[in-house]
Parts: sequence; C-alpha cells; structure tokens
Amino acid sequence: MWLDRLSAFIARYKGLPTMIAIALVILNFVFRLIHVGWLSESDFLLHLGVVIGFMGLLLAAALG
Repeated sequence: MWLDRLSAFIARYKGLPTMIAIALVILNFVFRLIHVGWLSESDFLLHLGVVIGFMGLLLAAALG
C-alpha cells in the first residue's frame, strides 16, 4: 500500500531524489566551511546525499 504510493510519487517526480542529493552534498560543503561539530567531521550529509542520489537514479530508471 505505502510502497505503491511511494513508487507513484517517485514516478511523477523523477528528479526529486537527485535534487535532494545535490542539496545535501552542497549543505555538507557549507558545513565543512563553517565547522559544525561532528556533522562536518563525519561527512554524514555527503554520504547520505550520495546514497540518496544513486537510489533516486536507480528508481527513476526502474519506474520508467
């Protein structure tokens, strides 16, 4: 049920996960510039953005 709604949403907005991923990578860069504690030291947003970007591209290709 929720998976059907999620796939319909992603099929409608195919570029949204990729745009979110780009925003997370840019936000990580900004956090690295201003040294925001563990968030900038661990590059958490960078890794999260890359994973979301790859998953978004794979889902967009799979959903057509």
